[in-house]
Amino acid sequence: MSEDTNPFESLQSQIDDAAAYLDVGDDVIERLKHPERVLETNLTIERDDGDLERFKAFRSQFNGDRGPYKGGIRYHPQVSRDEVKALSGWMTYKTAIVDIPLGGGKGGIVIDPDDYSESELERLTRSFAKELRPMIGEDRDVPAPDVNTGQREMNWIKDTYETLENTTEPGVITGKALDSGGSEGRVEATGRSTVLAAREAFDYLDKDLEGATVAVQGYGNAGWIAAKLIDEMGATVVAASDSSGGIYNPDGFDPVAAKDHKNETGSVVGFEGSEETVTNADVLTLDVDLLIPAALENAIDADLAEEVEADVISEAANGPLTPNADAVLEDKDVFVIPDILANAGGVTVSYFEWVQNRQRFSWSEERVNEELEGVIVDAFDALVDTYEEHDLENPRTAAYVVAIQRVADAFEEAGSWP
Repeated sequence: MSEDTNPFESLQSQIDDAAAYLDVGDDVIERLKHPERVLETNLTIERDDGDLERFKAFRSQFNGDRGPYKGGIRYHPQVSRDEVKALSGWMTYKTAIVDIPLGGGKGGIVIDPDDYSESELERLTRSFAKELRPMIGEDRDVPAPDVNTGQREMNWIKDTYETLENTTEPGVITGKALDSGGSEGRVEATGRSTVLAAREAFDYLDKDLEGATVAVQGYGNAGWIAAKLIDEMGATVVAASDSSGGIYNPDGFDPVAAKDHKNETGSVVGFEGSEETVTNADVLTLDVDLLIPAALENAIDADLAEEVEADVISEAANGPLTPNADAVLEDKDVFVIPDILANAGGVTVSYFEWVQNRQRFSWSEERVNEELEGVIVDAFDALVDTYEEHDLENPRTAAYVVAIQRVADAFEEAGSWP
């Protein structure tokens, strides 16, 4: 990309845009633009060959005014201090827009997990859990999976924490396997909220989702689940991509079969349901009704945004558009459902998991999905009400107006101490 965008600066820019429509003091806004604390640590583990290797790791606790910090842990070579600060801020406003009583946090380790064995990843994960031990807990900070982590890593963190604390506390972390205290519906939650938000947007815009064409950039968990669910709603998935490239068929293809091909080969490229191989950029700029960016942040900069032809974008990824891209798409009247709403299904069902863990009572998948749908629909309605009330230029600013007001209210109601 030609645009070198710092994700933390993007977050602060988004907060500034919303602040102009809020009756909140500049001093409070300044407080809400920075994390409360950031852990930066170095983890050293023994490799399988006996050599030692050091890894840099982070945990940002951005804001806890509305409840315990909440947010995922990612394993990726691009993890940085500013990235986790930004992601923890987005999580703060994500939990606020869907109105669940949690704050925002995020963590990560600088690593390409594909280069390490399962035993090495377990040692690294447990080492990180040991460092996180004083910071986390079901009433303090509740981590979850993120990019390149999942149930396996969450189970290791839970076990490490419970062993060191000599206790049973399943609510210390979410995204666990079912037998370890996980929740039904958690694996599909992010993709599900992405398409529920898209469905609400199409209804709001008087567009027909039946037969609508869809492109999905990023075919990991969120992306492929979104593709499957939007297909079940009657839309037509015509393109998908992963880090190796993309596939395209103007007549549509079976998103589940494409996922099976990726599982077998490591990529969607070469899927027999595709008519042609395309690039990631091609997938983002196809003439489709709905675009779902479901990879990493800053996937679309201002230059690429000029080529975007989708009518609606539902952000399954965190921060896939740069602020300059937002401005371009606003001029093109593209309706962007912001990440803090579109992909909030993950944290919402994580909240449901946390509640179930504390109650020692499990919900059915049907109940989880019904509760999630209610949360997303209510959040979308709040966004639209604010969007129209203030005659705002884009839905993202509306989402931040709602979210920041809720966090600011919680802070001011508690009072400043000392």
